[in-house]
Amino acid sequence: MAVGAALVAGCTGTATGPGRMGGGSVGQGGMMGASSAMLAPLTCAAPADLPGERVTVTLSDMGMSRTMGGTAPMGAHMSLTVEPATVPAGEVTLVVDNRGWRTHEVVVLPLADGAAAGQRVPAADGKVDETGSLGEASGSCAAGEGEGIASGAVGWVTLTLAPGHYELVCNLTNHYANGMRQELVVSG
Repeated sequence: MAVGAALVAGCTGTATGPGRMGGGSVGQGGMMGASSAMLAPLTCAAPADLPGERVTVTLSDMGMSRTMGGTAPMGAHMSLTVEPATVPAGEVTLVVDNRGWRTHEVVVLPLADGAAAGQRVPAADGKVDETGSLGEASGSCAAGEGEGIASGAVGWVTLTLAPGHYELVCNLTNHYANGMRQELVVSG
């Protein structure tokens, strides 16, 4: 699979109100019914002219607030949603909105034939194996890798994806086990 370089660009625009919740398929721990008051307001936005098919990934912490910090406990309600959940093969830009109160990230992992999202087993450190990762969005108001997407920030990454099934995961301690994973289908 060919992997495109992450697009490097600055954040443009701002969103200071509760803004949109994001739509689309609901991941484990879903967002349906979450009020916008529970979501962190966005403080930046991805550039409008990002290349390829645009996929919006929305991250949230259900029932958490700005005052919560540290490592997420097991059993915390977290959500990762993807819209659209199917895109054509080629250049794909993931735009990741962190509407949660904790720092998050999105790592792109290929799924083996017949495997489904949510079947990976976290190690003792609360993370899944990232071997074979195709890239990640973990920079606040920035493209590509960073120190994590802060609450209210947006990160993005542009990849070239072959037809197949991919699992988008937040791989910070306990986040995968707490529901932050969703399948992305890339059609041929």
